[in-house]
Amino acid sequence: MKYTALIVAAGSGSRMGLGYNKAYYRLEGKTILEHSMALFLDDSDCELVIVVTDADDYRREISSEGVGRIVLVQGGATRQESVFHGLQAVISETVLIHDGARPFLSKDSLEEIKQAMVKEEAACLMVPCKDTIKITENGYIVETLPREKLMAAQTPQAFRTEALLRYMKKAEAEGFQATDDCSIWERYSKSGIRVITGSYANKKITTKEDLQ
Repeated sequence: MKYTALIVAAGSGSRMGLGYNKAYYRLEGKTILEHSMALFLDDSDCELVIVVTDADDYRREISSEGVGRIVLVQGGATRQESVFHGLQAVISETVLIHDGARPFLSKDSLEEIKQAMVKEEAACLMVPCKDTIKITENGYIVETLPREKLMAAQTPQAFRTEALLRYMKKAEAEGFQATDDCSIWERYSKSGIRVITGSYANKKITTKEDLQ
């Protein structure tokens, strides 16, 4: 199954306290973003890798390797806007949207979500929540959610490109701000999102503790 990978790496890294975009923090000699891109660049089914990021940062920190299969797109004011910008450059019927700060995606997980998209309209890597999740108000617990039904969303999240772009436009018109791309699909699509059980190793690097 052919697809385009859309990698969102337009953040500022404020929670990491780096003073620069965390996607360009180096792990084992390469930036986090390079690690996040590598699996897609090595996959013959990936027709194009779109990286939503500051072009000057990218060219300063990353070599020209992969030129021709990589397109740089300027980010927006929010993640949702950044994804919308990136979708304009997608060339495939299917798009896999991945966090630029999620460098530990396994080949097995990638293959599973690709396989799901042979039949599905949308799919998402997820893992069961290990902790008990509680709703609080004004400093007090008001409800405990049933852990057996809770899962944490990861990326990549996969969609039919044309439909997601259409739903993104609806969200923009309504002023709806989602916390992830699946939330857009949930709001506007009648098609379900297939859950693909991922790996806890596929973590997003958000704070310095995530590097340990």
